[in-house]
Amino acid sequence: MSSSAPEWQAMSKLVSQVYAKADAEPFREPVDWKALGLFDYPQVIKKPMDLGLIKKKLHENKYKSIHDAADDVRLIWKNCMTYNADGSDFYNLAQTMAKKFEEKFEKLCAQNEVAAAAGGGDGGAAASGGSGVAEEPTIEEKRAFAKSLYKIGKDDLGKVIMDLDVKCPKSLIKNSAEDEVEINVDLISPAAFAEVREFVNEKVAEAGGAAGGKKKKTAKRARNQ
Repeated sequence: MSSSAPEWQAMSKLVSQVYAKADAEPFREPVDWKALGLFDYPQVIKKPMDLGLIKKKLHENKYKSIHDAADDVRLIWKNCMTYNADGSDFYNLAQTMAKKFEEKFEKLCAQNEVAAAAGGGDGGAAASGGSGVAEEPTIEEKRAFAKSLYKIGKDDLGKVIMDLDVKCPKSLIKNSAEDEVEINVDLISPAAFAEVREFVNEKVAEAGGAAGGKKKKTAKRARNQ
């Protein structure tokens, strides 16, 4: 897709704005794990990502949709939060930047939807609903998703929790006293729901639908009202 399309220009501008922030300095280039002595980094982080690479891929039209580009941005925060301890400076920084990015990206998608509706064209939108805005899941879909969470392993459940913490933190109910996190399926935004459901369904299929065993205390329950 042409990078001259309005949504691509907006996406490139958004990434450039994130890149320009002073707090983004640790995320602009690949982590130099050798120089930093982080010799376990390649084992922990399987797919490194940085803002400089995303800018390059946008410039070279390497993405199929702006949502693919957004996923790479999210991967930066996810990698940082995976490698660094919860509550550490880098973890908190990534979490803060992730939430700010999601707010701006959501506005970008909404603006694209309005522009596409006004123009009557395809607006260059992604395949999800034709406008890049996901549809509200049905009650049946929510219930099926809640049940599926009990069929995946604890590591995969942890990834779901991390994704939701970045993309839709309001859907998580944290109980620090019991060291638990409860997922309120009804509070997951349609876009976040579509993404995490796809991941969970893939993991359930890989496991042949078998239960994934006990869940770790930090992420073990789902609630669907």
